[in-house]
Amino acid sequence: MAVPYKELVIDGKIKFKVPAHLELIKKVGSGAYGTVCSFQDPKTGEKLAVKKITDAFHDLIDGKRILREVKLLRSFRHDNIINILDMYPPDHPDFDDIYIVTDLMETDLHRVIYSKQILNDEHHQYFSYQILRGLLYLHSANVVHRDLKPANILVNKNCDLKICDFGLARGFGNDEDDPSLTDYVVTRWYRAPEVVLLASEYTKSIDVWSVGCILCELIGRKPIFTGKDHLDQIKKIIAVTGTPSEEDLVWLPPKSPARNFLKKVPPCTKQPWKSIYPKATAAGIEAIERMVTFNPVTRASIQECLVLPFYETLHMPDDEPVAATPVDWAFDKFTPTKRLLQNYVYKECWNFHPEIAKRDEKLLPERGIDLLLRKSSV
Repeated sequence: MAVPYKELVIDGKIKFKVPAHLELIKKVGSGAYGTVCSFQDPKTGEKLAVKKITDAFHDLIDGKRILREVKLLRSFRHDNIINILDMYPPDHPDFDDIYIVTDLMETDLHRVIYSKQILNDEHHQYFSYQILRGLLYLHSANVVHRDLKPANILVNKNCDLKICDFGLARGFGNDEDDPSLTDYVVTRWYRAPEVVLLASEYTKSIDVWSVGCILCELIGRKPIFTGKDHLDQIKKIIAVTGTPSEEDLVWLPPKSPARNFLKKVPPCTKQPWKSIYPKATAAGIEAIERMVTFNPVTRASIQECLVLPFYETLHMPDDEPVAATPVDWAFDKFTPTKRLLQNYVYKECWNFHPEIAKRDEKLLPERGIDLLLRKSSV
């Protein structure tokens, strides 16, 4: 049976259409991708986050990212990864707005780091451990997040954490099929050297570097490498990690322009991490050292990070699940058009609300949606 919906106006301008029984708590935030509001179900007390993406297909690259995130989230099941609970059905197959419903988290790690809250060694351990635990699952599912940063890590008052924002995720070893991505995969400050120097070649270890940068930021309450551009980013990294040796550059092709670029960076000696973070424990320093390693070949893997002494009190091999099957990235291999994106997103909404197929049955064939739905119900 179709659920009745109601319309609310947020901030006097943004229309939100939600199930009639939900009560608005507040607007949580808004950004390039739309507006997020929190709602509560008065019967169950359950709280939800509803994101409305307005005019979602205006930019086809962005539209494809939204679809990628939905597809991935629907295939994940993990405590440390945001959970997609529903997608409200569109009024018509030619829709422009998308509603995505997820768990409600109270804040994000960026806000926590810049708050007045005291963050001690236990916080540093617990936050970074949960990110690693989520990544263990993601990497086992053949997914590299590629854009880990404090703002993409959601947190609750009890310090439970969930990774979100999978629009830039990829399978590893995949051909880069989205040229607009390479330049800003991982917001610059959290980018591994290999992403800055060789935009299109990277492995799971780029996520480990990002975790190391986040751990530094948790301890120091400010970002460690704040490059203004590509060149500056590498200079800032080398000023701390020291000039890379020839062994550290085995992954960089001999004729790569990046090698000439590195020659232009003035030689630097490695700074002891203890001098940057005097209050960090020896185990914390070791964890940074293993993650913020210039050479991706010798950088610790997620598995190696989890067994570091820094995580000794948290690491439980029996409670660190991996994915049952890897993500099949075939769903991402298409050139987006507005119609195709609408059809694919319609199908995702139909997965949650199969009744819309009956309502729209006369409209589906000419748009090719009937075939899509038939294929997925086989």
